[in-house]
Amino acid sequence: MPTENSHKSLGLLALAGLTPYQEKDGEEYMNEGQLEHFRAILKAWRDQLREEVDRTVHHMQDEAANFPDPVDRAAQEEEFSLELRTRDRERKLIKKIEKTLKRIEEDDFGFCDACGIEIGVRRLEARPTADLCIDCKTMAEIKEKQMQG
Repeated sequence: MPTENSHKSLGLLALAGLTPYQEKDGEEYMNEGQLEHFRAILKAWRDQLREEVDRTVHHMQDEAANFPDPVDRAAQEEEFSLELRTRDRERKLIKKIEKTLKRIEEDDFGFCDACGIEIGVRRLEARPTADLCIDCKTMAEIKEKQMQG
């Protein structure tokens, strides 16, 4: 029996009602067909996140109660705090999705910001907001770990 969050586990392609993009021989990278594919993925993801934000607002309004027992009150406050943190992360993700959609419109999508090579269709299907190729992302993570440790 599917739950209301079961669509998250299906992935972004399923959420958008799409199948993996099938590249054709000799096809130019980030042609209009590919851009439309990623536009559909990003818009479906953004819409799903917006629905989650709206659902949280309604849930918090419906569940708001003044419990006489301090333990019950604390439990409710903790639950709301966790939900708000999750929604805050989702709002940041929505901003990143909007930025990526703008990059598609400006014809600046699909290439690594650091070295300029193609990021790749499969990597972008897995993480549509990626702006670094896998090698540059790996190097950035290694540098980050070195700075922390």
